[in-house]
Amino acid sequence: MSMTPSSELDPCILVIFGATGDLTQRKLYPALASLASAGRLPDSFAVVAVGRRDKTDGMVRQEANRAAGVDAGKVNVDRAGKLFQRLHYFKMDFDDTAAYPRLRGLLERLDEEYHTGGNRIYFLAVAPHYFGTIAAHLHSQGMAANTGPWQRVVVEKPFGRNLVSARQLNQRLTQAFSEKQVYRIDHYLGKEMLQNLMVIRFANTLFEPLWNSRYIEEVQISVSETVGVEGRGAYYEEAGALRDMVQNHMLQLLTLTAMEPPAALDADSIRDEKVKVLRSIRPSSLEELASSAIRGQYGRGMIDGRPVVGYRQEERVDAASQTETYVALKVHIDSFRWSGVPFYLRTGKRLPVRSAEIIIRFREQPGVLYFRQKHDMLGPNLLVIKIQPEEGVFLQFNAKQPGTQSTIVPVKMDYCQNCHAGLNSPEAYERLLADVMRGDSTLFTRWDEVEYAWNFIDQIALMWEKSEAKLELYPAGSWGPLGADRLLHANGHKWLLPFQCLLSERPSYSSPDG
Repeated sequence: MSMTPSSELDPCILVIFGATGDLTQRKLYPALASLASAGRLPDSFAVVAVGRRDKTDGMVRQEANRAAGVDAGKVNVDRAGKLFQRLHYFKMDFDDTAAYPRLRGLLERLDEEYHTGGNRIYFLAVAPHYFGTIAAHLHSQGMAANTGPWQRVVVEKPFGRNLVSARQLNQRLTQAFSEKQVYRIDHYLGKEMLQNLMVIRFANTLFEPLWNSRYIEEVQISVSETVGVEGRGAYYEEAGALRDMVQNHMLQLLTLTAMEPPAALDADSIRDEKVKVLRSIRPSSLEELASSAIRGQYGRGMIDGRPVVGYRQEERVDAASQTETYVALKVHIDSFRWSGVPFYLRTGKRLPVRSAEIIIRFREQPGVLYFRQKHDMLGPNLLVIKIQPEEGVFLQFNAKQPGTQSTIVPVKMDYCQNCHAGLNSPEAYERLLADVMRGDSTLFTRWDEVEYAWNFIDQIALMWEKSEAKLELYPAGSWGPLGADRLLHANGHKWLLPFQCLLSERPSYSSPDG
């Protein structure tokens, strides 16, 4: 899964539908500029921005330079500037059948100008209800034939709202593009430490033999955000945290943590093992789900010392909204490796810190020797995969404190790969765009992954709907509803706080022979 030099990439044109939107400005233009700066784009390459607003080539080039920080010198000005000189704008309504032949004509002219050979990437940065419409028109105009030159389509989340809508959406897409041409993006999979997780597991004798129920007590996967809905109230009212975060990001973290070693490092071998995890999630009755799926919604509170409104006071949000902004789940994977090990997942908005971590807590030693007395005062053995904002690995174990007494303390080994100047990790979209260009689908979700994920999510949504499960309010700036704590207490566990868990909350003690 290494980045390919530009000389080994096929020439192509990137066509961005919805190019005047927020995603293109915040993520795609900066990612393209960074790839250009690093010499990671094909030598023959161009971009076509497709949108419904009245703009000129000059206007979108200025916007791209500004969004990517070219004018501010944040990237290589010469390389990024030359890239955006190859940026062209095409105005159209996505429903306008007559516009697609004109788009095809523009792309054919650009093929001749830039020697791109008919290879295309169609990035659909649009609302999901346009996916099928755009795909059907591209197919009808012979722009998705994939015979000789290749064409690939990238779709953003949300991929449907439930299993039924996802199947309908997929059917429309695959009528125009084959499964191998479809790249369903989950930007979490582009994060450096998620890719590193497989290396940590499968390239180290230190960890893989211990990666099972015999040695692991519990796994906690947490993604916390300090922000609210940030003007996306209408979208969030439809999605909620369950569909916005759990269905994609959280379940991807789960599958990479729990998967078996793949037969090879090719895309299908890795994705086969991820699907097996989703298939192995223990099915539960509505009654069982009611005690293992907690939902909450933030109210008024304080973030970074300033007051913030509650979710129901946000713009374009129902004043009596029952939409969840927080989800906590207890999941069991019925496999030989993970039998009896609970996986705790939680994600929420307006929490105290921004963080994404996978925490592995190992089992304690038998109650002998140092554990004979006061064994609960020892620090737990922890392995923490830090995904954001720090990227790295943390290991905590017990050792004797220097001195004349036999005092045991938790000690820390901490590796941070983005803490030093000059060692900036690529942004997720940089990696993902480069992978689409070289046809590597490893970090993209296959249809059966989406299908099994929605099947699990639909069970939870149905339970909440039928049982009228209580929506617990929590103050902004807190760690969420009390029900999330009760979820773990039932197993004698507690949430390990981001970064604070790195400093053991348990005091040291002197051993009996001290």
